Amino acid sequence: MKVQDVMTEPVRFCSPETNLAAATAAMWENDCGVLPVVADGRAIGVITDRDIAIALGTINRIASDVLVKDAMSAKLFAALLDDDIHSALKLMRKEKLHRLPVIDADGVLKGILSLNDVALQAVHANGKKKVELSYEDVVSTLKAVCEHRHPAPIKEGYKTASA
Repeated sequence: MKVQDVMTEPVRFCSPETNLAAATAAMWENDCGVLPVVADGRAIGVITDRDIAIALGTINRIASDVLVKDAMSAKLFAALLDDDIHSALKLMRKEKLHRLPVIDADGVLKGILSLNDVALQAVHANGKKKVELSYEDVVSTLKAVCEHRHPAPIKEGYKTASA
């Protein structure tokens, strides 16, 4: 089974120059917690609702004055359309990701793969001969993603409650 067989498309995205108020509104309107960030037609990262909350909770600025590029994840983890679903799950486990942007060979955003997509596929496929995702695939990925991670240091210029 390939990533393209399970992913959600089309996917809502934003640019690095989008402000956090607009990104939050897009997440609300599309009932999602992540937006891939696209520049020059290529996926370059993601911003999550958590990224927005942390950024706004640690600076003294309003959401419309902060750009996505200042709060987004610095590194892009993505799956290719033709990747095997198991390799995508392995990446999600390793990097503790709930969602992966799906790109083509040129880096163009084509969709998004979420744990919800994977879980639904496993549930709906169960009982059919062509089952390629097991409950174990889903549960082991969810378990790895939910493990606590050590937080990154707060970016320079951000304030903590104790500062």
